[in-house]
Amino acid sequence: MTNVIRYLTHPQVSIDPSIPVPCWGLSEVGKARTEALTVAGGLSGTTQVVSSAERKAIETAEIIAAKLGVEVEVREAMHENDRSATGFLVPDQFEAVANQFFAQPHISVRGWERAVDAQLRIVGEVEHVLARNTPGDVLFVGHGGVGTLLYCHFSDLAIDRAHDQPAGGGCFFAFGSHGRRVLHAWRRLEEL
Repeated sequence: MTNVIRYLTHPQVSIDPSIPVPCWGLSEVGKARTEALTVAGGLSGTTQVVSSAERKAIETAEIIAAKLGVEVEVREAMHENDRSATGFLVPDQFEAVANQFFAQPHISVRGWERAVDAQLRIVGEVEHVLARNTPGDVLFVGHGGVGTLLYCHFSDLAIDRAHDQPAGGGCFFAFGSHGRRVLHAWRRLEEL
């Protein structure tokens, strides 16, 4: 039997340039969107919730896991692409560097982790969890950058920002546990 594997990106966060990006938490909008997701019941077959160790992902995962009655498994290596070399960038600068990150996946842009390395890391984390063959659907909760790299991998697509989630975060894609065939591209969490 094929289980459904979903990768969900955290929704909106409270942006605070004075603290490291991995420590940002969900905004009230992000929390409300996640709470609404738990009411819809689309994740009822989920037996595992696996999260990045970044605060915004953990907060998203905890809201969902509490409703499902399961524990959150936190995996340190599921973090977003390492951007610590630049720290916080204002939106226009961030978008420009992110475009370069995807366009030149074999190059470290401004000291960021290379896209090919981030892709290898996130695929490895997902495969490690799925190798357990635990019954039920799995929900991975993470980030847009590495989520896009994961989507490209399982879709057999070259790394390209054209395959990025819609703006705003809080999106998911799904694939089957057997054969790893992508079932659908990015959708907003409200569609679950």
